Amino acid sequence: MLKIILIINFFLISLITMSSDFYKFNFDTIEGKKLQFNTFKNKTVLIVNTASMCGFTKQYDGLQALHENYRDKGLIVLGVPSNSFMQEYGSEEKVKDFCETKFNITFPMTKIVDVIGSKKHPLYIWLSEKYGVKPKWNFHKVLIDNNGNFVDSFSSLTKPTSPKLINIIEEKIEG
Repeated sequence: MLKIILIINFFLISLITMSSDFYKFNFDTIEGKKLQFNTFKNKTVLIVNTASMCGFTKQYDGLQALHENYRDKGLIVLGVPSNSFMQEYGSEEKVKDFCETKFNITFPMTKIVDVIGSKKHPLYIWLSEKYGVKPKWNFHKVLIDNNGNFVDSFSSLTKPTSPKLINIIEEKIEG
């Protein structure tokens, strides 16, 4: 009986450790401040690698709508500007200005980072190694639940306002 209890405890500790990996990450914000993911505990997070000069850039409207409609219910939309696909401005100032003036973006944005390749951000290394998530293009979306667990990833073709994505977000923020 003691053996079973020890095994169950080990299993539960392993699950807790695995689910908390997400909270170890951080980014610098587009304004140059530290953004610690441990501040996202008990929040559902939608992470989107963005680019200002992409055909999918109009998805900013949908991302902003998600932010406005669900932020008070526990959703964090996080924009991660990236030039990995050669469609982003070269400076954070230009990205910030573009997002604010063209799309009135108010959700948090990070500094420009790589999401693929040998210099990709540690979060994207973790997503790739642990879950096989590798963005194939800009506006790839990753959903993390309120316990820091990977839920799913969505291609650039999935609009932020798609019923499929919204249903999963609603399920996660209510659960």
